[in-house]
Amino acid sequence: MGLLILYASIVVLISFLCSILEAALLSATPAFVNIKLQEGKKFAPQLAELKEDVDRPLIAILTLNTVAHTAGAFLVGVQAEKVFGSGDQMVFVISVIFTIAILLLSEIIPKTIGATYWKELAYFTTTMLNVIIFPIKWTGIMWLLLFTTRLIGKEEVHGASVFSREDFHVMAEIAEEEGVFEEKEGLVIKNAIKFKEMHVKEIMTPRSVMLTADDNMTIQEFFDENPELRFSRIPLFKEEPDEISSYILKDKLYEAIIKGQGNKPLSSIKREILTTNREESVAELFEKLIEKKEHIALVYDEYGSVSGLVTQEDIIETLLGREIMDESDSHEDMQDLAKKQHQKREEEGKNDS
Repeated sequence: MGLLILYASIVVLISFLCSILEAALLSATPAFVNIKLQEGKKFAPQLAELKEDVDRPLIAILTLNTVAHTAGAFLVGVQAEKVFGSGDQMVFVISVIFTIAILLLSEIIPKTIGATYWKELAYFTTTMLNVIIFPIKWTGIMWLLLFTTRLIGKEEVHGASVFSREDFHVMAEIAEEEGVFEEKEGLVIKNAIKFKEMHVKEIMTPRSVMLTADDNMTIQEFFDENPELRFSRIPLFKEEPDEISSYILKDKLYEAIIKGQGNKPLSSIKREILTTNREESVAELFEKLIEKKEHIALVYDEYGSVSGLVTQEDIIETLLGREIMDESDSHEDMQDLAKKQHQKREEEGKNDS
């Protein structure tokens, strides 16, 4: 009876250990490993190596666990027959008890512990896995199982991340729900994640609500027509409204007025304007604006017509997820204003007809 209990206990203990190690290893995140590496923890490089080639520790765990289950079931069965006899119903009872013990004590409970306390178990997990891997590695079993696994499985892309943008987006939402981030912080993080996927057409100020001016108009004439100028940069066109190739700064306009240069054309203070297309990534345009030290870019459609205008402020608003309005702004969303104006013109056209 003593050997029966001893064999069953050893099997359950080994399986318990394997399940804890498996759950703790798989639960350890790349971020946690990097933090421990930065902190200079001695076990961190080994843990990073185990996570990088996770097939090796998993094969070692599964090999040890399978051997323990197989040998344990045989030894427990033999001892049960010796103690109770082959025809006794107690053999069946012992088998049922052993199966339940394996299920609870070597699967459910240890895996719950490993998944819950994986941070606290990181050092223990790393040490024990290295101990388990060593004998299996030198017997050649590890090489054979790795070869089989990689022959059947897909070819692994070295250095490929296990995370996607969608994963980070979901993690940001979970962190927001659990109070790790405030709602505004979560919004900024989620906007930053999808920043690269956004296109210029989604954030631009439409052509219909842009303030533009003829570059042949004098500085004084433009100032007289726009005494309370809201925009700091005004695009200039030549003859046709779609022939925009430059812009002026409001500060330069006022400076020219003060210096008595109001009779000069707007073209005398113009600057070259950066251009982009509707389908360009907002992130790419932002890089261009910073590189060129510019604050605005003119947007063209696929037919070469002016589609709108994008400013650095538009891009920053996209990241923050909210409109930046100053005391001179009369509308929060210029795209919404353009739509309303379009609807109004359509209604007026219907009424006239």
